[in-house]
Amino acid sequence: MTRRIVRTISQLAAAALFAFLLIFFLDRNFRLLPNAVHEYMPQHHHGLLVTDITIAQCSKVNLFSSCKLDPEVWHRVEKNIYLDKSWVSSAYVHVKRKKEEELTADDKVVVGVTVGRLDPSTGVKGQADEKWESRPAGLWVLRSSKPTASDSKKAVTAVDVLFGDDAVEARDGWQIQNTPLLLDAGTDIPSAHITVRQGSHVEPIRPQPRVNDNGKFKILQLADLHLSTGVGHCRDAVPDEYEGGVCLADLRTLDFMTKLLDEEKPDLVVLSGDQVNGDSAPDAQSAIFKYAQLLIKRKIPYVSIFGNHDDEGSLPRPGQMALIEQLPYSLSVAGPDDIDGVGNYYIEVLAQGTSKHSALTVYLLDSHSYSPDERQWSGYDWIKKNQIDWFRQTSESLKKKHKEYTHIHMDIAFIHIPLPEYRDVESQYIGEWREGVTAPKFNSGFRDALVEQGVVMVSCGHDHANEYCMLSTDKESKKPELWMCYGGGAGFGGYGGYGGYVRRARVFDIDMNEARITTYKRLEYGDTASRVNQQIIVDGGSVVPPKQHN
Repeated sequence: MTRRIVRTISQLAAAALFAFLLIFFLDRNFRLLPNAVHEYMPQHHHGLLVTDITIAQCSKVNLFSSCKLDPEVWHRVEKNIYLDKSWVSSAYVHVKRKKEEELTADDKVVVGVTVGRLDPSTGVKGQADEKWESRPAGLWVLRSSKPTASDSKKAVTAVDVLFGDDAVEARDGWQIQNTPLLLDAGTDIPSAHITVRQGSHVEPIRPQPRVNDNGKFKILQLADLHLSTGVGHCRDAVPDEYEGGVCLADLRTLDFMTKLLDEEKPDLVVLSGDQVNGDSAPDAQSAIFKYAQLLIKRKIPYVSIFGNHDDEGSLPRPGQMALIEQLPYSLSVAGPDDIDGVGNYYIEVLAQGTSKHSALTVYLLDSHSYSPDERQWSGYDWIKKNQIDWFRQTSESLKKKHKEYTHIHMDIAFIHIPLPEYRDVESQYIGEWREGVTAPKFNSGFRDALVEQGVVMVSCGHDHANEYCMLSTDKESKKPELWMCYGGGAGFGGYGGYGGYVRRARVFDIDMNEARITTYKRLEYGDTASRVNQQIIVDGGSVVPPKQHN
């Protein structure tokens, strides 16, 4: 009797599976199911489908010319593809979008996009029967009226524009057109590239950082990349040429970044502000994608905070962070809405193996930009009281959980603008102090909060030519309390100088077996293989003074 029941259940399950697969196959190929049922099938697109794309061009000197099509029909991509650099012309990409269940028999779904002067179907094998439709600026669109087109992986579901001859796409499922739009633009206007997503939105990969099986964890800090829209211009480069030619800032910066990633093989990259050079980045998104693509390609998790230049271009901090949060391998988050700044957060690095316990906590805080009170406190902004309160409360709330770690748990922090204590000429430091410390003139007490909560190291950027680590001690007992480091400017789009400053980056090599942090720098030019100023700054979980060399 039991065997008969089991056999019947097995037969029913097999029949149900066969019926599902048959319905799936028939619906995928012939769209037999009504929309009310089809929307529950795996192939259904739950977002919007693009049914047409065009470009609206207009003249700034013609009052009757408009770059905005009927908003009831068209969605405009809010990027002037002349980047507001043309005296007389503007142009915007427009798309028609519909939900799959709203498509009518007259609608066509865009399944192909390309750019060029010639009809893509001309002379291309297998495309003679496909009708590509011409649009302005050399844009060609392939649309399909087949019932199954909306379920195709080729169905275009989103459209965007990126800029520069070096533009890259960093998002999963997106493809950039290498041929730029054919515009009557001058050489000083970065080329515009259409990029499209085909198929459904892909949730970005967000890996959980974890100490390696050998107990080690390496962090690479990249400070002040200063990337542009387009290739950028080198400032104070050493040497002032690159590989026998003109020094192009972003090319050289990204080559340096690539070398560091491949040689150091970090487990986490911290981008500590001014990734984007606001003045030369009218499209911040294009600049962000350039560094992100290198990290995503290598499957390296990364976190970022903002500097004073990131949002000086087209995109404010909230918009940039919303973009960065959706990139693969990004662990960045905007943080609480009820405190000052964008990008106040922390990440946990778990212990090796399958442990769920945190071995290392990395705090990241927004140090803002320029002083809100130039009359009394000229210069740069400071970390606000509500941020410090959030940090204290967060740290206190984590302490009990951190005690469950069988080794010594450690806390570290990253900011962009240095703390006022970086100016202390009486403190010991290792590395070069080349320029004045442009810390805020108002001291909000964040250094003391870090010490109070047991943070052993904080590192910043901002002052490109400074690249020291300074030991902050108790004023009375002289007990070591906190290491305060600079990353050193890595990007050629920002200033250098100060007697021939060579771009560099800082590495933190963390050994959780010994609760030890060793730090050093890598140079872009000269002795590029050496670990410059290598020093142990934390041992046994405690801040230690620099070793004296005879």
